[in-house]
Amino acid sequence: MEKFSDIINADKPVLVDFFATWCGPCKMMHPVLEELAGKVGDKARIVKIDIDKNEALAAAYNVRSVPTLMIFKNGEVKWRTAGVTPIAELEARLQENY
Repeated sequence: MEKFSDIINADKPVLVDFFATWCGPCKMMHPVLEELAGKVGDKARIVKIDIDKNEALAAAYNVRSVPTLMIFKNGEVKWRTAGVTPIAELEARLQENY
């Protein structure tokens, strides 16, 4: 199993979705992220992190609400938002970091 630190240290952007299975807005983001994955292909990676199964990781990144979306590149946080986010916004933020 890949370690989170290895995933976010990649030289291509990684969109991390901190979510919870009980979260309604998180469920709304799922099809958006699937469509986004199809659009960006191998230029970026999309990873989902369940905050209930990864409490230490959520705490380390100060995740206070879900969904929280973050873009990492080379281990550095490049962008962060909370709440349902339109696909156009996510795609634009990823493109800034290709």
